[in-house]
Amino acid sequence: MATILVMDHTGDTRQHFDPTDSEQLAWANARFNELVSDGYTAAIRGSTGEANLVRALDPTAEETLFYPRLVGG
Repeated sequence: MATILVMDHTGDTRQHFDPTDSEQLAWANARFNELVSDGYTAAIRGSTGEANLVRALDPTAEETLFYPRLVGG
């Protein structure tokens, strides 16, 4: 199972999907695009723990993290 982890002001939400199931993979791609369109930044964790930004869903990633853009002022 792969995980979409969305961080926001309430904490985090985890949604799991099976990347080998075509319907679930289609849902995950749509969710990825929806979150990016809403202004979230997507990243996957590298082997040493660093965050690597991604521009498309990587179904082989164990976890894809989405976090909102920071607003300064």
